[in-house]
Amino acid sequence: MYELIQVGQNSFYINSPAKIGLVKLNDTDVCLIDSGNDKDAGKKIRKVLDANVWTLKAIFNTHSNADHIGGNKYLQDLTGCRIYAPGIESDFTNHPVLEPSFLYGGYPVSELRHKFLMAQPSVSEYLMEDVLPDGMEKIPLPGHFFDMVGFRTKDDVVYLADCLSSKETLSKYRIGFIYDIGAYLDTLEKVKSMKAKLFVPSHAEPVEDITELAQYNIDVVNEIADKIVELCAEPMCFECLLQKLFSVYELNMNFEQYALVGSTVRSYLSWLKENRRINAFFEDNMLLWQSC
Repeated sequence: MYELIQVGQNSFYINSPAKIGLVKLNDTDVCLIDSGNDKDAGKKIRKVLDANVWTLKAIFNTHSNADHIGGNKYLQDLTGCRIYAPGIESDFTNHPVLEPSFLYGGYPVSELRHKFLMAQPSVSEYLMEDVLPDGMEKIPLPGHFFDMVGFRTKDDVVYLADCLSSKETLSKYRIGFIYDIGAYLDTLEKVKSMKAKLFVPSHAEPVEDITELAQYNIDVVNEIADKIVELCAEPMCFECLLQKLFSVYELNMNFEQYALVGSTVRSYLSWLKENRRINAFFEDNMLLWQSC
């Protein structure tokens, strides 16, 4: 774990739970794409930098989930590097309590205020085109989170962040975290038709052809949507629906899963309602959902 893998003349990734991109800017300077999930990840990245006598100039965060910005503070304090993140992701990076607060829908309980959902704050600037290294392209990938992006290097290596998951992950957990279902499906359709020398997803193995994996992720999203519609044949409140989904997919409820899967199911319900597959109404002061 945390081995440095070269995938282009100047393009690398550090093999970690959420893969970290590394791009050489010249013989001595590098930038990172994301920084891992915590201070320990930052320390392991530092060892990679030291072993190659590289100076870290910048971190480009694809989005603000804690497992992608967790090493920011340590590395920024150590090196003085600049940190850039797109749109609202920059605000979440500056104020990481926003992530568990958003997921929970209020002030987060203590079980959600930990490094896996709430990174240490770092000083992030808005990612603009003029700060990108020469030859690096920003690729909008909304859906998984608010303003998530990926990056294409001049080696034609594409870092895809969290816009899709491995078959193994989806087979185990089935309901992957998604903020905006419609945008997520649009992103997957775009990614499915992309060409590159190599694709490096954060949570799947690098591949030369991303088409099959993108389609698998699309199919799983549609499967979950169909299951929700099926379960809502009779009027159902959100908590009951969530319980049934956990039972169907043999998931174990805890505060983390309640927040992550619960937020995702609410997003599914919004999308299904907008697409007129589900109705919502209030009865006896309770919000109920029912298939059209």
